[in-house]
Amino acid sequence: MGFAVLLALPLAIVALTIAGVLGALLARLPPDDLWAALSAAETLFALRLSALTSIAALGIALVLGLPAAYLMARRRFLGKVLLDTLLDVPLVMPPLVAGLGLLFLLGRNGPVPALGMELLFSPAGVVVALAFVSTAVVVRTATAAFRSVDPGYAVAAQSLGAAPWAVFWRVELPLAAKGIAAGAVLAWARALGEFGATLMVAGATRLKTETLPMAVFLNIATGETGIAVACAILLLAAALLMLVAMRLLGTRRDDRVSRGSAAGCGPA
Repeated sequence: MGFAVLLALPLAIVALTIAGVLGALLARLPPDDLWAALSAAETLFALRLSALTSIAALGIALVLGLPAAYLMARRRFLGKVLLDTLLDVPLVMPPLVAGLGLLFLLGRNGPVPALGMELLFSPAGVVVALAFVSTAVVVRTATAAFRSVDPGYAVAAQSLGAAPWAVFWRVELPLAAKGIAAGAVLAWARALGEFGATLMVAGATRLKTETLPMAVFLNIATGETGIAVACAILLLAAALLMLVAMRLLGTRRDDRVSRGSAAGCGPA
């Protein structure tokens, strides 16, 4: 009994802390004030910009990340271990450091000054920052998804005359779709909540580069608690929806694996 209590105590502390944080956030404003803050022009602008830029960044991440992940999962080449490590760097790099590097890369004295002058401190800069941090998530999760697919399916398709592109598009991509979808949800969550890299690349300008995280920062800094709380609640709602999506994807994948295992253990 004593050991069980010792195990339950840390769990209770963690659970109560999370519940306390959520409760403090949700109870900060009366319903009328919360609705007014949610419907404010600044909140709606931040919501729209966050949605558009995060979706655009996710699209870029998928276009760049899926081919890269497939190559990493299915091919052997010189320097693969080093490249694999390099692709993980954005996952562990502090966002402010990533943003500073992008600022120098795209800035006036960087290697791409003409392009950088158009991207920095603009909504396009927001997309660049979000795509940088989310592409690494897509590459890592999609690589794991492709590696989970039995290579025998690709070999069988090739033996039947399928071209490499057809094998990728019609065989391996559908089989890895669940894992890729889960990775896309994670990448979108990372993009939607990104703050540090966005701040360095796009700045913090109201009604121009003001995403939801940026709106929380700007309004807390100026004492406008209402809009800050409203934007935080919108981010929380999006996070909860993504969590539900992740659970559903995981449940369906587990059910499919269970059915496959049961079929494999059935009578011959």
